[in-house]
Amino acid sequence: MKAETRLFGTIDIADDKIITLERGMIGFPDLNRFALIYDEEKEQKRSSIMWLQSMDDTDIAFPVMMPDVVKEDYNPNVSEEIVAPLGELTPENTYLLVTVTVPKRIEDFSVNLKAPIVINRENRKGVQLIVEDDYPVKFRVYDVLKGKKEKAGE
Repeated sequence: MKAETRLFGTIDIADDKIITLERGMIGFPDLNRFALIYDEEKEQKRSSIMWLQSMDDTDIAFPVMMPDVVKEDYNPNVSEEIVAPLGELTPENTYLLVTVTVPKRIEDFSVNLKAPIVINRENRKGVQLIVEDDYPVKFRVYDVLKGKKEKAGE
């Protein structure tokens, strides 16, 4: 599938790489087909920022990242009823992402731990949900990432 995107120009995504979120993203219920875009060279290093590019409205792409990069003990309670349509989820086939907010001040950089995106990598079905846990919508991560970078540079 070819798409002309605002952020990435023309991209060609194989049909078997399209992720379907039947209920869409929160606030965007009509966006159901997405491609996860990331720097393949950095994949081995668990690239921090990736993009969930809408294939229904190619002007829209959500910055996302794996939550354990910034909160190692992140373990939300997920409703079995909500994830049941995704099929059997195992640690090996489950991809957990959180949306990223990059405001004008980089120090206010945050992720939404309250509404993760759960994806079954085998059938490429996903859902964004709101967890019952006491996780914040805006979990500030600038200092966490800065600390990890400094530690890696030692």
